[in-house]
Amino acid sequence: MTMARRAAARVATTLAALAAGGPAFAATGVDGASLGFAWALPFIGILLCIALGPLAFPHAWEHHQGKIAAFWGVAIVAPLALVAGPEATVEAVAHTALTEYMPFILLLLALFTTAGGILIAGNIHGSPAMNTALLAIGALFASLIGTTGASMVMIRPMLRANDDRRHNTHVFVFFIFLVSNLGGALTPLGDPPLFLGFLKGVDFFWTTRHLAAETLFACAVVLATFFVIDSWVYRHEKALPDPTPDKRVRVRGLGNLALIGVIIAAILLSAAWKPGVRFTVLGAELELQDLVRDAIFVVVTLVSLRITKPEYRAANGFSWGPIQEVARLFAAIFTVMIPVLAMLRAGRDGAFAPLVALVSNPDGSANNAAYFWLTGGLSSVLDNAPTYLVFFQLAGGDAQVLMREGALTLAAISCGAVFMGANTYIGNAPNFMVYAIARDGGVKMPSFIGYMAWSGAVLIPTFILTTLLFFR
Repeated sequence: MTMARRAAARVATTLAALAAGGPAFAATGVDGASLGFAWALPFIGILLCIALGPLAFPHAWEHHQGKIAAFWGVAIVAPLALVAGPEATVEAVAHTALTEYMPFILLLLALFTTAGGILIAGNIHGSPAMNTALLAIGALFASLIGTTGASMVMIRPMLRANDDRRHNTHVFVFFIFLVSNLGGALTPLGDPPLFLGFLKGVDFFWTTRHLAAETLFACAVVLATFFVIDSWVYRHEKALPDPTPDKRVRVRGLGNLALIGVIIAAILLSAAWKPGVRFTVLGAELELQDLVRDAIFVVVTLVSLRITKPEYRAANGFSWGPIQEVARLFAAIFTVMIPVLAMLRAGRDGAFAPLVALVSNPDGSANNAAYFWLTGGLSSVLDNAPTYLVFFQLAGGDAQVLMREGALTLAAISCGAVFMGANTYIGNAPNFMVYAIARDGGVKMPSFIGYMAWSGAVLIPTFILTTLLFFR
């Protein structure tokens, strides 16, 4: 037996032995009140691997992340099958895969492909005013084509605009703050956590209405801070010869903008059109409007590949690597979250009762500041999408109730997940991508700790002000 198989067997045995009672499976999934904390270990394990792998063992992580993710998936599926039976386990996994993972990854695929076909060609001069304008535009794009899409579209124009600046590190640190994170909070397209909320029943425009004030405030504070810093640096530095002289800016691949409109229309259609037609696959109930939406995502991806000139994607440095990595990792994440979400649904009767108490006031009401900071703190070092789901479920998991009576709590969870992904390089997927592209372009990007010094000085005060203004 190989080492990996022995480890998998030990994990399965440990989980089965430590679970507090046998898990009961109902038609809706796992009975979380009957599960012990050991069932959360694979979830914790995979998130720690995602957080530490690129730093602690980068070579092994790069070449074997799919195997590592599969290990953690098996570590939860195997004991579930042993304790609850294969049929119930297949039903639970199929429900998660077909109703949550599939639409999630297909949306990311469609946005990733269309955004990768939009090329901003030409060059402009990176003055403080122009840089601030570019960051504001990128932040707006983030809510329309996703933080990953906006980062990939805007990073190279920003590099060309500032390639004659001796001191330009701060420009790309703030780029990560605004374009790769803060700007994505206004629609479910902006950041994966918000789309997961949409799949759980949060209205598409609820996000825009209820997060607008917090997002605009945070972005305005960070943009103003950037303008002050960049103006000071600009006045005190001597410019280098410009390797890319100013040229008229042109946007290529405009057909992809129309396709992004189709994506938005498909999401709105799935929320408004309820024909009442359902299909059951492996015990999972699928609705016609959701299948049509997901099929449109696939069609949009194929059309984008067909109509976009290859040189546009080449100029953007487009490759399939990032979306393949996300697909592999999230397949495992969604699987290991099955018992975790069940335990959270159990509330005070489940293994996470201490966490419930931590986000609750003495009178039992939600502590919105705690929701904001705990969701954000974990999103700083773990992936923000599963972190969002954990606290969404902890707050009750009923989207209709959260959108009304719990609107401030849901806003705190949403803002924490999206905003605080900017606190570290590993808090959100685009962060490290921007770091790598900027460094490859000659920018002296700060180290992991150096970046946190920037985020601690700029973002933490901004988030404290956000808490005092919106989540007290």
